[in-house]
Amino acid sequence: MPNKRPQPAQREPRKDAQRNRERILEVAKDAFARSGAGTSLDEIAKQAGVGTGTLYRHFPTRDALLEAVYRTEVEKLAAAERKLAQDLSAIDALRAWMLLFVDYIATKQIIAPALNTLVGGASKVYEASGAQITGAIRALVERAIESDDIRTDLDPLDLLRALIGVSNVACGPDWQQSARRLVDILIAGSRPIKIKRTPSNSQFRRRPAQRD
Repeated sequence: MPNKRPQPAQREPRKDAQRNRERILEVAKDAFARSGAGTSLDEIAKQAGVGTGTLYRHFPTRDALLEAVYRTEVEKLAAAERKLAQDLSAIDALRAWMLLFVDYIATKQIIAPALNTLVGGASKVYEASGAQITGAIRALVERAIESDDIRTDLDPLDLLRALIGVSNVACGPDWQQSARRLVDILIAGSRPIKIKRTPSNSQFRRRPAQRD
């Protein structure tokens, strides 16, 4: 039997190709946020400073680009949890991550309708991303509980539900500002309840009158 030739090792993407990909995703996210998911791919390539062929080599279809933008946002959230936990105090890391989550919601609102048209639906995409997001918020809340910055009975997912709820209820374009204000309200409401000790009643008892 003829010997099989060993398969060549898969090469890592060249640095310039990786930079092009990252630049395309960055421009695409801004373009989709500004003009919707139907933005011209040729215009995205132009703004990214690459040729149309380069864009299509990385993302053969609009769906592929939309999905990549969404996945990238989720990966940024997961990476941010680790970075913030290293650089900030537990409570500041939680607050900073929740502000990033507001930006993620905005991106998802724009891309979700297009993702729902993917073959087989977007359930697999959402399932994978949901695990990363819940893992990140749970880790941040657990750290804040350990440092006594957050109540022990807090459900981490309640924080996410509250921010998502604002995005679903708000009608105006300034819902993100409302959501960012809500982050501080949620953090304040999640603080441990400290019971103030009142002076003992014995301190207020009248001393017996001294006799002459």
